Amino acid sequence: MQSTRHRRRSWPSRVDRFLLQHVSNLPGGSHDVFFRRLSASANQGKLWIGIAAVLALFPGKSRRAAVHGLIAQGVASAVTNMVFKTLLPRTRPKPENLPVFRFVHPQPQSSSMPSGHSASAVAFAVGAGLVQPALGAALAPAALGVAYSRVHTGAHWPSDVIFGSALGAGAALVTRHWWPVRPPIPQTARTWTEAPGLPGGEGLSIVVNTLGGSFKVETAAALKDVFPKAHINVVQPDDDLVQQINATADVPGTLALGVWGGDGTVGAAAAAAVDRSLPLLVLPGGTLNHFARDAGIGNLKDAVKAATKGEAALADIGLVTAERGLAGHPEVSELVMLNTSSVGLYPNLVRRREHLQPALGKPLAGVVAMFRTFAAGTPITLSVDGVRHKVWIAYLGRGRYYPRDHAPLIRPVMDDGVLDVRLITADESFARVRLLWAVLTGTVASSRITHLREASTVTIDADGAPMALAVDGEALAGVRRVAYSVRRNALTYYSPRP
Repeated sequence: MQSTRHRRRSWPSRVDRFLLQHVSNLPGGSHDVFFRRLSASANQGKLWIGIAAVLALFPGKSRRAAVHGLIAQGVASAVTNMVFKTLLPRTRPKPENLPVFRFVHPQPQSSSMPSGHSASAVAFAVGAGLVQPALGAALAPAALGVAYSRVHTGAHWPSDVIFGSALGAGAALVTRHWWPVRPPIPQTARTWTEAPGLPGGEGLSIVVNTLGGSFKVETAAALKDVFPKAHINVVQPDDDLVQQINATADVPGTLALGVWGGDGTVGAAAAAAVDRSLPLLVLPGGTLNHFARDAGIGNLKDAVKAATKGEAALADIGLVTAERGLAGHPEVSELVMLNTSSVGLYPNLVRRREHLQPALGKPLAGVVAMFRTFAAGTPITLSVDGVRHKVWIAYLGRGRYYPRDHAPLIRPVMDDGVLDVRLITADESFARVRLLWAVLTGTVASSRITHLREASTVTIDADGAPMALAVDGEALAGVRRVAYSVRRNALTYYSPRP
C-alpha cells in the first residue's frame, strides 16, 4: 500500500522527467540562444512592461488592454512569488537533466513551483486579450514562447510552467472587472436663446481680474484689439473685486457683461449678470476655465464669434447659502455656484490631479492624485440631508458631470436642473483600506464607500468642528451649515453654435 501511495505521489515527477528528456534530446542550434534571450527578456516583467508602454501610445482599446494586462500581471506575480513559492517548495532541474549548452546560468534560487515567468506572460496576454481579442491573439505566441523557454533552459519543470500559466490566466479573469470601461459621455446639448449681437464689442462691458491665472500685461491690449468698442475695467489687486464687477455691469449702455478671470471671478460676475438680466460673456482668463470650457469658449476667437453673432444659451445656477459663526447669531453668506462645490479633501485631489495631468494624462493622474490624497487624509463627520456620515469627500456639481466616478471632468448639459451629489464615505470598517483598494482597482464608482445621486436641494451640517467649504475654487472657512438649491435657466451666456 505504501508503494501505491508513492507511485501516486510521483506520477507528476515521472511526467516532468519524461517531457524534460524529450527537450534534452532536441538537437542544439540557434533556437537555444533565442529561447535563452526570450526568457531573459521577461525577467521582472520587462518584456510585458515594454509592450504595455508601446500600447499606451494608442488611446482607446489598446491603452485599456495594456492597463488590464499589467494589472493581471502584477496580481499573478504577487500571488506566485509571495504565496505559492512559499507553500510549494521544490528543487529546480539539475544540470544533468539538460545539455550544458542549454542550461540557464546562473539558475534562480527560489522554489521551482510555480513558474513566475509563465504566470506573468499568460496573465498579460490573456488580460490584454479580454479587452482586445486580436491583441491577445498576437501576444499569445510570445507568452507561450516565454513559458516554454523556462523548460528549454532548465529553469523549471513542465508542471511548474503549467501551474504558473493557470495562475496567470486566473489572475486575468479575476481582474477583468477592475478598471471597467467608462460608459460614453453624452453629446453636448444646449438650450439656445437670443442675446444682443456685439460687433466690435459695442455694448459690452468687460471686467478683468489681474489676479486671474493667465493675466499678463498684454491682456488688456489683446482684449481691446478684438473688442475695440467695449468698455474694459482692469481690476487691480487692491481693489474690491465684487464692487468693481457691479460698477462695470452698471456702466450706461451696457448690453452684456464680460469677465476675464478664474472660476471664482466668473461666479461673481454671473451673480451680477443674473441680478441685471444681462447675458454673460466668459473669457478664458483663469487657470482651469471650467465654465468657459463647458460653454464652448476655448479661446478669444470663440468668444468674438459668439458675441458678434449674438449666439447664446441658457444655464442653471446653483444658489449656496453658508452659515458661519454662533448657532444663535449666524453670519450668512449667499453665493452663486456655476460649477462645483466641495467639503473635505476634494480641493487637494483636484490640485494634485491638475499638477500631474500634463505628464500622466487625465485617467492616470486622477488615480495617482486620489491615492496620494487619501493615503494621508483624514475623514470629517457631516450630516448630509439629515444623515450622519464620516466623509472623505462631499462633492456637488451644478449639473450632471462625467465620468460618473471620483474624478468628474466634463459637463455636457448646462441646464439639466440637478445637483450632482457624490459622497465618498468612511462609515465602513477598514475605511482607508477599502478606499485605497477601490482606487487601485478602479472600482470607486461601484464601491460601497461611494454614494452617487442627483437632487435639486441639499443641506450639509458640520457635526462638531466647522468645515471648510469650497465654491468654484474659492474657499470659505468656519462654515457650520450650507444649503444648496438650483435656479433653472437663470443665466444667459454666450456660446458659439456648432
